[in-house]
Amino acid sequence: MELCSTTLSFSSSTSHLNFQFFDFLVGKLSSTSTSQSVNSMGTSDIVLVAGGTGGVRNEEKARKMLGSDVDLVIGDITKDSTLSPEYFKGVKKVVNAVSVIVGPKEGDTPDRAKYSQGIKFFEPEIKGDSPEKVEYIGMRNLIKALKNNLGLRKGKLLFGFEGDSYRQLSWGALDDVVMGGVSESTFQIDPNGSENGGPTGVFKGIVSTANNGGFTSIRTKNFSEPEDLSAYDGLEFRLKGDGRRYKVIIRTSLDWDALGYTAGFDTEKGKWQTIQLPFSSLRPILRARTVLDAPPFDPSNLMFSKFEYDGKLNPTFVEGPFELPVSSIKAYIKDPVTPRFVHVGSAGVTRPERPGLDLSKQPPAVRLNKELDYILTFKLKGEDLIRESGIPYAIVRPCALTEEPAGADLIFDQGDNITGKISREEIARMCVAALESPYACDKTFEVKSVVPFSEPFTVDPENPPPEKDYDIYFKDLKEGITGKEALQENPIPV
Repeated sequence: MELCSTTLSFSSSTSHLNFQFFDFLVGKLSSTSTSQSVNSMGTSDIVLVAGGTGGVRNEEKARKMLGSDVDLVIGDITKDSTLSPEYFKGVKKVVNAVSVIVGPKEGDTPDRAKYSQGIKFFEPEIKGDSPEKVEYIGMRNLIKALKNNLGLRKGKLLFGFEGDSYRQLSWGALDDVVMGGVSESTFQIDPNGSENGGPTGVFKGIVSTANNGGFTSIRTKNFSEPEDLSAYDGLEFRLKGDGRRYKVIIRTSLDWDALGYTAGFDTEKGKWQTIQLPFSSLRPILRARTVLDAPPFDPSNLMFSKFEYDGKLNPTFVEGPFELPVSSIKAYIKDPVTPRFVHVGSAGVTRPERPGLDLSKQPPAVRLNKELDYILTFKLKGEDLIRESGIPYAIVRPCALTEEPAGADLIFDQGDNITGKISREEIARMCVAALESPYACDKTFEVKSVVPFSEPFTVDPENPPPEKDYDIYFKDLKEGITGKEALQENPIPV
């Protein structure tokens, strides 16, 4: 299915999200009548839907559920050895609804009728893998498997010094002496040359037009393994300008005399500045000539990079010494950044052991956290892994999920305090909207409908409610609010 996006189901244990959620989600991702924000997703993006399939744990059940026209791979997020990189090729976004299975101690009907009534109608127990294994270890494995595909909000450092991070590359000079010229250059590390007094790289030398010369350059050695930058939108340089124009050449081949991709940039003399070169701006060249029928730059296979200061067609060219400090080179995600990892968690994850909380007024999972092998504790630990990963994310914490249709008015909140109910279909719609909303990025929030538990919610098929603009809700959310603020002096014991 490839209308807005391609979806790939990859399941482990699931509890409160059943196949109806998965069906709503895939339908929404594949619908041609969805809102403009959803339609803006690139047709080449693959959205991985993990979980949300109602406890499907074997190939036969999955094939029956998903049909014969779906490519099926076998994997389990609790076992990192099953998460082969080839399974995730092309995945750019994730909706994760994996959760531990909770069911009645006394058993259930084949269609899980008791479970569907809600946890307050039966005595629950964990079925299958433990919360620690699914919610925490499984999350860690999933993030590890997908991190390179999804990218980091702060970018991927390729060379240089950034905070406590450092990455070295082996640079060598390639000047006009290869053509009989006399220019020369080098690349050195100045231990105190950066804008904050720390180390920086410096491309410097002397350029001369004698003997028909007039260029200097430095280049890296071919990378031992290609750099996959497909999660990013371009290269970003932090450098101190000297008023000259430079150019960058990038190759995706190991061959010495191969197609390159280039872009030039101007610098301001004596000023530290950030230069961003979008991959889409790179021009294919071979031996300094544009190649009109060349394929576009493939950011998944970067093998080589090169700085060049060239007098040819350069209006800022001046013979003599030059110096260009470069403190870092990294791949960047362009603004506005949207979530790459949308996680469906649960309201209540910070409430067990919260000081002063009346547990009698809390949902069963909060009261039974210990009896259910610390289910909410490990859900929270799994959330923390997402927040600490650097991947752009959104964490949706629904209150009690129902089979009711979407369309009720909603209440969004932060701090993990509300109780209530909400439709699975509504959460599926919300997840798809969050994938394309910069307002949802790096936010954690709870959500419920305004309809009380005691009142059923129905929709008139002849007069359905209008689709929601979830950005109206996302815009009011704040970063950094998780509900853990109340636990800082009283951490949850495990």
